[in-house]
Amino acid sequence: MARPLISFCDYSQLLKENNMKKISSMLVITSICLLQACSDNKTESVDTTKDSTTVSGADTTSHMDTSTNQASMADQPMFDQDTKNFVMKAADGGMMEVELGKIAQEKSKNPRVKNYADMIVADHTQANDDLKSTVGSRATLPATMSAEHQKHVAMMKNKSGTDFDKSYISMMIDDHKTDIAEFKKASANLKDASIKGFANDKLPVLQKHLDSAQAIHGSKM
Repeated sequence: MARPLISFCDYSQLLKENNMKKISSMLVITSICLLQACSDNKTESVDTTKDSTTVSGADTTSHMDTSTNQASMADQPMFDQDTKNFVMKAADGGMMEVELGKIAQEKSKNPRVKNYADMIVADHTQANDDLKSTVGSRATLPATMSAEHQKHVAMMKNKSGTDFDKSYISMMIDDHKTDIAEFKKASANLKDASIKGFANDKLPVLQKHLDSAQAIHGSKM
């Protein structure tokens, strides 16, 4: 039998239905693609936000550390005049003690005097370093001895033998008596707690130096 012919209207309707199916399929595919793209963008946005937060946190921490250090330095009180005077005298006297000790190490022939000089150089070098550390940036310590102490050093350089030993030990007795009196006064009266602590800590060392010098002086030299 011959197939029935499709009318023009039926054919048009069929074409419309096929086109609608194609369009629907394309819309579905497009929607899926758009959803996937939005999901990727959202994920990337979240990651970027996390990275930004992390960097911002690190910057904040760094800024806080710097501010804390600056505040700590700014919080250090400056010295009053009495404290500054003591610090300068202690630094000046400490340099002279070390220099005289080095001269005694070279010039003296007396084993007890040489051993005493070794102790003086070691202890006063340590004391000078401790003072510098305690003072920090609150004062500029002298780089050289005062003119008066330079005269003492020059005078001792011109002596030798027993004359040098006796003069050196006598000077150590006088100097350490003066030092002990000044350090006791500083440890009791200064306003700065750190410098008071330094003075108090060094008193036993100064007393040991005085006792040793007096013992040598009382023996036959």
